[in-house]
Amino acid sequence: MTKLVAITKDNFSDKAWVRNPGYGFASSLATVPVVAAELPSLVPAMPLGFVRNGTTYDLVAICSLHPSTNLFVAPDGRWLGSYVPALLRSHPFRLAKIPGQENSILCIDEESGAIASQGIPFFDASGEPSREIREMLNMLTQIERSGIATQAAIAALDSAGLIQPWPLKLRQNGLGDTAVEGLYRVDEPALNALSEEAFLKLRGNGAFAIAYAQLLSMHQLGLLQRLDQVQAELKAQAEAQLSVLENLFQDDGTITFTF
Repeated sequence: MTKLVAITKDNFSDKAWVRNPGYGFASSLATVPVVAAELPSLVPAMPLGFVRNGTTYDLVAICSLHPSTNLFVAPDGRWLGSYVPALLRSHPFRLAKIPGQENSILCIDEESGAIASQGIPFFDASGEPSREIREMLNMLTQIERSGIATQAAIAALDSAGLIQPWPLKLRQNGLGDTAVEGLYRVDEPALNALSEEAFLKLRGNGAFAIAYAQLLSMHQLGLLQRLDQVQAELKAQAEAQLSVLENLFQDDGTITFTF
């Protein structure tokens, strides 16, 4: 459960945070929201798609076709891909709107376990935000700005009728193919058939960058299958190691060594 709390000098001047080196917190995320600024790094690294968010869509990196599963996160929390989406890299920090204020404020997930008495300080000795906190605020501010532009571009694609359901199938051993629900993609034939008027309307707002990035990234779907195999191998290795450890211990608590 996420519980965001604003980082203020009154509440955090004597506190610190501990950087989590792993991504176990994201192990159940089948999709991760991303923004247009990440596209150059995302396209060669992960398949992209869209998911419904109320009356509009979000651009997402697809981490698995299995629900509540992230194939990019190893059992020990390591990230198995070549690029980590910014939303995950900024964990457990978020920007949030405060009622009555125009600008967003930096918050941290109070339930993340990252807040401590020792570690990276939130504020320096002079009472100013520490360098690490300023860097995180700058990163999240850039994500927020790109997110606004991303949503405008997606809305334009939607208005032009260029987003359609993605008819994906998931092959499960012994169970046949199962339809994957909830993912959307760019309608490439409709994109290529745009009228000159519709083309010019989309050209100036970054919509084409998102459209072509999504189409190109579809070639990364095969990566999910390879990661599925990697996950099975990692699981088998972990089970084998556990079996070895269990065999070392006898029922009476003694340890047996074999040579």
